[in-house]
Amino acid sequence: MTVIKINAITVPEDSGDELAKRFAARAGAVDGADGFEGFELLRPTDDRNQWLVVTRWRDEESFQGWVSSPSPFRARPCRCRSPAPHGGPVSVSSELWSYDVAGGSAGANNA
Repeated sequence: MTVIKINAITVPEDSGDELAKRFAARAGAVDGADGFEGFELLRPTDDRNQWLVVTRWRDEESFQGWVSSPSPFRARPCRCRSPAPHGGPVSVSSELWSYDVAGGSAGANNA
């Protein structure tokens, strides 16, 4: 069953472009992970300061295998408390949300 992992990252207003740049620089890094199905980085279009990193996995075991892997791009909690414009953290905090696909349109990749 496909599982969805959403990392909700709180980003100060002046750090969003840097966050997007860093994700673009490592695009495709997780593509080869066993059970990985897809990824999206969602930028807020309103006054929110939470960006969403949405990943799809074949199952929970695939995600946990990637989390425990030695990959430098594996999931890890944000340990930063303030933005640093040159190479440092760009987020204030993050939290991981987990979902199963319960339904959707016929064109979607549903389990």
